[in-house]
Amino acid sequence: MLKDAEFRALRRPARWPTIGRMTAPRTALAPSFSSLEFRAALGMFPTGVTIITAHDARGRRVGLTASSFNSVSLDPPLVLWSLSRRAGSAPAFTAGTHYAINVLAAEQQALAQRFASPHADRFAGLAFHEGVGGAPILEGAAAVFECFNRSRYEEGDHIIFVGEVEHCEHRPGATPLIFHGGRFVMEAGEPPALTRCG
Repeated sequence: MLKDAEFRALRRPARWPTIGRMTAPRTALAPSFSSLEFRAALGMFPTGVTIITAHDARGRRVGLTASSFNSVSLDPPLVLWSLSRRAGSAPAFTAGTHYAINVLAAEQQALAQRFASPHADRFAGLAFHEGVGGAPILEGAAAVFECFNRSRYEEGDHIIFVGEVEHCEHRPGATPLIFHGGRFVMEAGEPPALTRCG
């Protein structure tokens, strides 16, 4: 049982941590590096490669290559990714209700490059089908996460998207396409069949 004095101590507002006699700063210091140095340092972290797909307000298919993908929560199942606020497809992803995150396999490097560069119709000639939310699902992906567009946050020059996964599937044994140090790292193999999550 807590005594009155102990209970009052617990209710006191938390103070900013102190270092010696100095109060910790409330804002970040100005960066001591250039944007190029920052990008080079980030490039040392290997990532998978995804293609995010959706439809815009007119029903046209949109898609882009992104490596800024990560898991957030298992219950509920949440994932996140980010997109430049200057991207031409930003309005489509911001306003849309669903999108699909296609995690690319090693043999899909050409797809990653296609969706990362200007292209009149990035979906022309590709094998795909529409998922449960209507977003295009690319054939041959190592994994697919079909998401409800749950929330969006603007931070710096990017928009952070949090998606609630409504359906997912993956190919056991598939080798993922990896991006590291500004280049692709891959080991192509024969793609096995897809297996649904759960």
